[in-house]
Amino acid sequence: MSFLTFDTESNQRKSFELPGAKPHYNPDRPGQVNHIFLDLKINLEERHLQGVCRLTLTPVRPGIRQLVLDAVDLKIAWVLVKGVSQHFDHDGDRLTIDLLQPLTVEPVTLEIQYELKNPRRGIYFIQPDRHYPDKPVQVWTQGEDEDSRYWFPCFDYPGQLATSEIRVQVAKPYRVISNGSLIEQKDLGNEQVFHWSQSQIHPTYLMTLAIGDFAEIADHYGDLPVRYYVEKGREEDGQRSMGKTPRMIEFFHQTFGYPYAYPNYDQVCVADFIFGGMENTSTTLLMDRCLLDERAALDNRNTESLVAHELAHQWFGDLVVIKHWSHAWIKEGMASYAEVLWTDHEYGQDEAAYYLLGEARNYLAEDSSRYRRPIVTHVYREAIELYDRHLYEKGACVYHMIRAVLGDELFFKAVHTFVNDHAHSTVETIDLLRAIEKATGFNLLWLFDQYVFRGGHPEFEVSYSWDNDNKLAKLTITQTQAKADSDHKDLFNLKIPVAFNFLEAEKITTQVIPLQLKEREQVFYFPLHRKPDFVSFDQGNNFLKTVELAYPLAELKAQCTHDPDPISRIQAAIAIAKQGDLEAVEFLGERLQKESFWGVRVEIAEQLAGINLDQAGTLLIQGLAKNDHPKVRRAIIASLAKIKTSASYEAIKKCLAQGEASYYAESAAATALGSLGTGLLKDNEGEIIKQLSEILQTRSGWNEVVRCGAIAGLSKLTTSPAAVDAILPYTENGTPQPLRLASIRALGAVSVGQSPEKLTEILEQLKAIAQEEFFLTQVSVTSALGQMETPKAVSILQNLANQTPDGRVRRMAEEAVKKVQGKIGSDEKIKNLQTNLEKLQQENQDLQSRLAKLETQFAQTSSSKENQQN
Repeated sequence: MSFLTFDTESNQRKSFELPGAKPHYNPDRPGQVNHIFLDLKINLEERHLQGVCRLTLTPVRPGIRQLVLDAVDLKIAWVLVKGVSQHFDHDGDRLTIDLLQPLTVEPVTLEIQYELKNPRRGIYFIQPDRHYPDKPVQVWTQGEDEDSRYWFPCFDYPGQLATSEIRVQVAKPYRVISNGSLIEQKDLGNEQVFHWSQSQIHPTYLMTLAIGDFAEIADHYGDLPVRYYVEKGREEDGQRSMGKTPRMIEFFHQTFGYPYAYPNYDQVCVADFIFGGMENTSTTLLMDRCLLDERAALDNRNTESLVAHELAHQWFGDLVVIKHWSHAWIKEGMASYAEVLWTDHEYGQDEAAYYLLGEARNYLAEDSSRYRRPIVTHVYREAIELYDRHLYEKGACVYHMIRAVLGDELFFKAVHTFVNDHAHSTVETIDLLRAIEKATGFNLLWLFDQYVFRGGHPEFEVSYSWDNDNKLAKLTITQTQAKADSDHKDLFNLKIPVAFNFLEAEKITTQVIPLQLKEREQVFYFPLHRKPDFVSFDQGNNFLKTVELAYPLAELKAQCTHDPDPISRIQAAIAIAKQGDLEAVEFLGERLQKESFWGVRVEIAEQLAGINLDQAGTLLIQGLAKNDHPKVRRAIIASLAKIKTSASYEAIKKCLAQGEASYYAESAAATALGSLGTGLLKDNEGEIIKQLSEILQTRSGWNEVVRCGAIAGLSKLTTSPAAVDAILPYTENGTPQPLRLASIRALGAVSVGQSPEKLTEILEQLKAIAQEEFFLTQVSVTSALGQMETPKAVSILQNLANQTPDGRVRRMAEEAVKKVQGKIGSDEKIKNLQTNLEKLQQENQDLQSRLAKLETQFAQTSSSKENQQN
C-alpha cells in the first residue's frame, strides 16, 4: 500500500502510543483456512451486496466447538456446515458460530449467507450525484489493514493464507476485475457474471474486486498478460502512466531473484481511492489521479514510483507475507526501497541518491515534529497507525544500510535467499535476519537493534581542521542526540567511512578511513602526505543520520564543487549557507548556474533563500533566467517567495504572465505571488488577489495543480478578508476534488490574523464540511482546523475524532487538538514580540546587504589602486 503515521516522550516529541493503545497479537488459530469462495450479487445503484461466503478450514486440533470470525456491519442470514444450519451470534463486529458437532481434523466448509447496504468501509460504491454528475459508477474494495471484514466474513489477519475465488453478478455494461485468472464470463441478458480464481495462497486483506465501465489497455511481459484499466477516454494517459510495467517486472524478477508468481498483472485506476495504490495479489488498484497527461509527465515521476512500489509488493507483501502488522516494514520498507532501486536502474546513481535523501527527510520530519517509535512495535490502537514515515521511508533507509554493510553482491544474495525460502508463506523480522546470516554469514542484529527495534538515529556534528606543521588532519565527531551526562542509551555504535580527498589535475585521489563511532564525542588525528582539499563524512552517505559540517569555507567550496556524491555536495552547500556572508552567497549563486545535477541546484536555491542578503535574491533571479529544468525553476520560484522585494515580485509576475512548461512550476509561481503579498509588499495585496482570482477562473487543468497553487497563494494573505472570500467558494461541493481539498486546507492557513467575524465564517464552513464522510475530505478539514488558533476549532476536531470510523482520521484529529491547544496557550505579548523580531530581522538584512555591497566596492577600489601602482 502507498500513501500520498515506544519510546517515551523525549526531546519534546509526543508519544506514539495514544490513550487506548495496547499490545496486539494474532488470535489463536483454530485451523488453516484452505480456500475462500465469495459468490456475490452486487447492485451498484442501490449500493447493495448480497452473497454467500464458503470458507474451507482444516482444523488444527479435534474437538473445536466454536468458531469466531470477523464480520463488521454485515447482516448474517444463516450459517451452514455440511448443509446443516448452525447456531450463531453476531454482535455487529464478530460472528460467533456454535457448532452442533465438534470438529475433527478433517477439512470442513462453512457456508455463510449475508448482505450489506451502504457500507462504511471495506467496499466503496462510487456514483455520480448532483454535485458531481460526471463521476463514474464504480465499486472497489480496500482491505488493508483489517477492512475485508466489512465486505465478507473471514479470519481477518495476515497470518492466514488461502486460495480464493470471487464470482460476481452485476448489471451490464460493467466489468469485474479481481485476483488471479478470469475462468468464466457468463451473459445473463441485462446482467453478466464474472468468475475469478486465485490459485496461489494469500491473506484476506489482499482479496479485491473492482467494478466499472473500464477501458482495457493490453500489454504483456513475455507470455504474461499485463493489463491497465482506466476510465474510457483516458487510454493514452493510462499507457503513458503505466507503460513501463513490463520492464519493471523483468527488473524486479532479477532484483528479487524470483519470477513473477501470478498468471497475469492488472492495474485498475479507480475514482475516489483512499490511498495512492494497493497491491492486491495480481491486481493493483491505483487512484485515478495518478494518470498523467503529456504536460504533467514533464516533471512528475510520482506515478512511475507508485507503479514500481505496488509492483514490488507482488514479491514483498504478496509472495512473502507478513505474519503480523508489527512487521509490515518488511514489505513497505522494501517496496519504498524498490522505488530507489528502480530510479537507479532507469535514471542513474545521482537520481537514486537524491531520491533516497527525500525518503530519509520524510522520516526525519516525522521523527522531529510528530513522534519517535521503533519500526517494529505491536503496541497501538489500530494497525493502520503503523503505516507512517517510520514504516515506509525509514524502512527503505534500513534496507539501504543493509546493502551498504554487506555490499551489492551479498545484499542481493540475501534478498534472493529470503524470497526463495519464504515464498508463499508468512514472515517476521527475525526471518529476514536469519536469511541474511544464512546467505552471507553476517549477523546484523546490531544494526536492527539500533534502527529497527528502537527509535531514533544518530545526529552527528563533524568539525575538521588541518595542522600544517605536523601534517595532521583533525576530526572531532559528536553525537549530539546524546546528552553529555547520558548513560550511552542514546548513542549509536557504527563504523562510518571518512574520505580525505585530494585534487590532482583533473582527477580526485581519495584515502578512505573507517571510523568506529560509539562515544558522544571522539577526536581523531590522521597523518596525511598533504592537506586534503575536502573531507567526505560517511562516504557515499549510506547511513541514516543527520550531519552538520563545521569545516573551513575553502574545504566546503571544494566539496560542493568536486565531491562525486551529490548528497555530500548538498551537505556542503547547507554548511556554506550557514556562514551567511557575501562570499557564501556569491559562491552558491555561481553553483546554481554551473552545478551539473538538478537536485543539487534545487537545494542551492533553497539555501540562498535563507540568507538575509539582498544579493541572494538577485542571484536567484539570474539563476531563474539560466535554468530550464522544471524542478529547478520550481525551487527557485519558491525560494524567491521568501525574498520579499519588488524584484522578486516582478520576476514571479513574469513567470505567471509567460506561463511555465511545468504545471508544478506555474503552481509554485501562483503560491509565491501570495507569499509576496505580505510584509513590505502588502500594498500589492489587492493586485495579487486579483491576479490569483484570475488564475482560478482561467487555468483549470490536470489535477487542478495550477489552481491549487493559486489557492495556496491566497492562504498566505492571513489578514485579508478578501482572500477568505476568494477561497470560500472553492470549498463547496461541486468544485473539482483536488481543488476543493486544497481550498479546505487553505481555510485553516488563512484564518490566522482574520477578524472575529471572518474567523466565525471560516469555522462555520469547516464545521459543516466536517460532517462529510469521505476520507480525503475528513483529512483536509482536520489539517485546516489544526492550523487554527482558536479554541472553537478544538470542539469540531473532538467531534470529528469521536464520529469518524477511520483510525487514521481519529489520530490526526486528536493530534490536531493538541496542536491547537498549544497555539492558543501563547498570549498577545508573544505575538507582538514576533512582529517586532521580524521587523528587526528585515532592518538587519538591509544593513547587512548595504555593508556587503560597500565591502565589495572597497575591495574593487583597493584592487584597482594596487594594479595601477604595479
